Amino acid sequence: MENNEVLVEISARHVHLSQKDLETLFGAGYELTKKKDLSQPGQYACEERVKVIGAKGEFPGMAVLGPVRNATQVEVSLTDARSIGVNAPVRESGDIAGSGSCKLVGPAGEVEISEGVIAAKRHIHATTADAAKMGVENGEIVSVEIPSSNGRNLVFGDVVVRVSDSYALAMHIDTDESNAAGMAPNTIGKVIKNA
Repeated sequence: MENNEVLVEISARHVHLSQKDLETLFGAGYELTKKKDLSQPGQYACEERVKVIGAKGEFPGMAVLGPVRNATQVEVSLTDARSIGVNAPVRESGDIAGSGSCKLVGPAGEVEISEGVIAAKRHIHATTADAAKMGVENGEIVSVEIPSSNGRNLVFGDVVVRVSDSYALAMHIDTDESNAAGMAPNTIGKVIKNA
């Protein structure tokens, strides 16, 4: 790949649980069951699924990602949010103050979260070395050109660069964004520095 290229991955709706909420939903002392590793080191998809209920509808079996987090967070696309009647402001992961609410239901119980529903802001995970090669810094806002074989090429603006040596180089967008671009798997985007 060129220095300004990045693999673009699609992040479908999912849930990150706190240990407290995990135990409420699945039982005391419960631990997540790893199904498969994800592209970001230490992150994995779990066997567990939860029901996510909004004011207008529900998703009966939303994927849970591990490991557990300090706070429960539900990540959906804006279309998902509208379809079940939840508020999902566009935010960076972890920025959940004042975000949307919903009910989570598991086999052992249910949890009402007063905040934690977001539509993830599109972002690039990069190591320090990756960022140096691209000439970008942590927190910088860039654009990314997405090629398409079906005449739907587009450029995503407002892409935040997140730099940590615990990351693997990849851009994450949600299903609405990938559908808008008619994106194929293993798409390589081109990072454009903003003037």
